[in-house]
Amino acid sequence: MTDTFVRSDPKLVARRNRSERRFRAYGIGALALTGFFLAFLLADIVFKGWPAFIEHKVLLPLKLDAAGFSVAEPLKGDYDTAVREAFRVLFPDATSRRDRKKLLALLSVGAAEDLREMVAADPSLIGRDLKVPVLLSADADLYLKGTKTGVDEKQVAWLEDLKSNGRIESALAWRFFLSGDSREPELAGIRGALTGSLLTVFVALALSLPLGVAAAVYLEEFAPRNRFTDLIEVNINNLAAVPSIIFGLLGLAVFLNFFGLPRSAALAGGLVLALLVLPTIIIASRAALAAVPPSIKEAALGVGASHQQAVFHHVLPLALPGILTGTILGVARALGETAPLLMIGMVAFIVDVPHGFTDAATVLPVQIFLWADLPEIAFQSRTAAAIIVLMVVLIALNAVAIFLRRRFERRW
Repeated sequence: MTDTFVRSDPKLVARRNRSERRFRAYGIGALALTGFFLAFLLADIVFKGWPAFIEHKVLLPLKLDAAGFSVAEPLKGDYDTAVREAFRVLFPDATSRRDRKKLLALLSVGAAEDLREMVAADPSLIGRDLKVPVLLSADADLYLKGTKTGVDEKQVAWLEDLKSNGRIESALAWRFFLSGDSREPELAGIRGALTGSLLTVFVALALSLPLGVAAAVYLEEFAPRNRFTDLIEVNINNLAAVPSIIFGLLGLAVFLNFFGLPRSAALAGGLVLALLVLPTIIIASRAALAAVPPSIKEAALGVGASHQQAVFHHVLPLALPGILTGTILGVARALGETAPLLMIGMVAFIVDVPHGFTDAATVLPVQIFLWADLPEIAFQSRTAAAIIVLMVVLIALNAVAIFLRRRFERRW
């Protein structure tokens, strides 16, 4: 009787074990390196962006003369002059024209707007002694945050005097979330861009979701298997890999030049993004439908259901988690797109917040692109802060996708 047991060579076993340990080390090293670069990127964005969420104001004692301001019409009146004069009183040594110009440069161009809104909300403030918080300029705000560029020695002395006297206050910069774009960094906000993004994505989702799911159901469950349907499937897969700027050129030629849709409108941008995400939704929906076990449909057919009833009453509801996940991921991609929207004019400088689908609008990625190109240092923090907001929205969309998958997922 022959012995069939073959003894392993200890050297081969040791070499195989070393190879396995090296492979694991390479994998751990790759993950660690990726995590390091990701953490470095996030830390850099947060470090540069956090100053934009804080603003500094100077507390000015002033009194609105009843002779120059009307309780009946509180919006009328020279609020700018009142604020400037109250600020000059704090520094009587600034007598020369040059010094006064430097002093007033510490105040924002829109410094009087908060006072105007305050008096409009409560006209009884006219004629009373007030202590009003007035917004500082971007350069003064940056100095108080630790950046000394943009201010000279006199301005630094004035700011330090205000700080030592307790006239400087800092607060959360709500205007960054509630205001539209502006040429002045301290007044610029993301509300217009964020509203434009939501309107654009809504149009894209309203068009791409029903069309994509309907196309996926037809191709997966009803379409005959022939060369024509094979050609359609190949083209859909190819469209998913087409550079996004090509869809922008298509939108420029078709939606703007041929159909005459308004330029830089959420409607045109939504149509372009709908074409962009449609192949992704079709592919994801087909994969979700194919993942449903065939026995589900066969059981429905076995008890007398028609093919259509088996698909829409049994297969489609079970494929819903995968369809929703693919749709949300496609919407997340559309939310972060810039190139196709640049082609249809959504790169314009737009101050007003859009109120409809045909109003001039821009989107958050384009706003980031515009701010990143501006020379003012204060816009650097605005750019990073807008990136943070965009990342939060994208992470929220991905979290919703994960929640929906786990909430409606069925295990067989």
